[in-house]
Amino acid sequence: MALDGLLLHTITDHLHILEGGKIGKIQNLSDEEILFHIHTPKNGNQRLVINVHSNTNRIYIHEHSIDVAPAPTNFVMFLRKYISQGIITKISQIDFDRIVKIEMKGHNELGDTKNLVLYAELMGKYANLVLVGEDHRIMDVLKRIPVFENSKRLIHPGAQYVLPAREVRLDPEKTEDSMIDLDIPLTKQIEGFSPLISREFVYRIHNGEHFEKIMHQLLSSNTLYVYDDKNFHAIPLLHLDKEYKFYDLMDGLDHLYEQNEAKTRIREQCGDVFRTVNKEKTKHEKKLPKLEKALQEAQDLEKYRKYGDLLFAYMYDAKKEKTIQLEDFETGKTINIPIDMRYDLKTNANKYYQKYHKMKRSLDVIKEQIEQCREDIAYFAQLQEQLDHCSPADALEIREELIKNRYLMPNKSATRKKKAKNPHVLHLRAENADIYVGKNNIQNNYITHHLSRKNDLWFHVKDYHGSHVLLKCEEATEELIRMCAQLATYFSKGKMSSSVPVDYTRISQLKKVPGSKIGFVTMKTYKTIYIDPDPETIESWINRYEVK
Repeated sequence: MALDGLLLHTITDHLHILEGGKIGKIQNLSDEEILFHIHTPKNGNQRLVINVHSNTNRIYIHEHSIDVAPAPTNFVMFLRKYISQGIITKISQIDFDRIVKIEMKGHNELGDTKNLVLYAELMGKYANLVLVGEDHRIMDVLKRIPVFENSKRLIHPGAQYVLPAREVRLDPEKTEDSMIDLDIPLTKQIEGFSPLISREFVYRIHNGEHFEKIMHQLLSSNTLYVYDDKNFHAIPLLHLDKEYKFYDLMDGLDHLYEQNEAKTRIREQCGDVFRTVNKEKTKHEKKLPKLEKALQEAQDLEKYRKYGDLLFAYMYDAKKEKTIQLEDFETGKTINIPIDMRYDLKTNANKYYQKYHKMKRSLDVIKEQIEQCREDIAYFAQLQEQLDHCSPADALEIREELIKNRYLMPNKSATRKKKAKNPHVLHLRAENADIYVGKNNIQNNYITHHLSRKNDLWFHVKDYHGSHVLLKCEEATEELIRMCAQLATYFSKGKMSSSVPVDYTRISQLKKVPGSKIGFVTMKTYKTIYIDPDPETIESWINRYEVK
């Protein structure tokens, strides 16, 4: 569901801590999601995220570091020009509508101080972000809406900014039980109500609660209650009669669409990586049957030698026809030999000999090509699995790998080459042990061949493409071994399976195969443990033990 006016009112109350703050960096998280770094006098550095995607629009304070897009959009560049280093003077909601008004002191092209307003319109498919000047004209907007798309309201630079038209309804903070008709949806009677929260209020009132008490509980809440089907609000939704998870309000808004948004950000920033991997895998899958057919034909090469032998043996007795039937002098069977009528029998025999020698030479080559093609299919299948559970930083490393292997061209727009950094390996510290988890081939290679020492334990899911997990500790307890095995299954295709076999061994027992793809190793000796993956437990470990 989208935000409603009541929940946005509660959120806006928590955003007042940003008033008086100075706007620092402005960055893209995705094309429709912007991160503002704000330094406040009393509350230190804060990260304000405004998302205006049609399905996930919201505004909240993000508490942790977050991957940003490598290149800013034009709208972000415009915001940097006019409001970077500006001061937020006031944050308010337009009545109980789904619009947050952020007033600030920005500047113009000459650096003169100007009073500007940033409107965050969080209205579902109409969600938008609009910067308005002192003359109430739109300076720029994230989603430009021309007049032929919306004749009632022009959202375009230079147009006069006008708030959306609204029907007159009751103020929820001044509404009493006697003013409500429970036979009519509250969405039609009171400002800020969505159908979901309307049903919740009606359910509670029918069960003896008073409107004013429910409203007070909602507007003073610091908790977000999230249900499986993505219904959520600042109070428990009792009418749903379902289990729920609860978070601090801002933390909950961050977690709400975390997985879907991570995939959206990755595809926006690294769409070429997904397209290349899918294209290459499809290309090799189409190529393999053709090679196997060529191999099957090449394995019949002996018949062409026999055709040549028989034609030379019966050259003076046979009559030239499209198909000549000759007796095999080894088996006595009759063999049908196709004849090219353009040539005499001697030339036909020589052509069969040529075909025989050509196919004999190509047999080994075709076998090598089939083996290479199967390896390439497995390689790109592995990359597809890695892209399913990677962060934008992980996807950028996969792009580096594709560029190195010449499947992708380097980005020519990069004006300067950044200093190489260590891969973004997942690092957990638990029970006096360090655990490193690789989520792509570059990270796997770094863990196995750079971070490791010969006595460290190494884990990998058997018969699946997946993560390399490294355990560094003085004593490997059974609990630590099972924890590492769980992590190995979580970042593999066996994540949703049961009784998944995980091989583990000392680093000293690993061998890198010359000429193989990056991250590929073989084991001399190893042990196997069977694991039932528990995603919730693994995610709690990551949240608890991750070293940032």
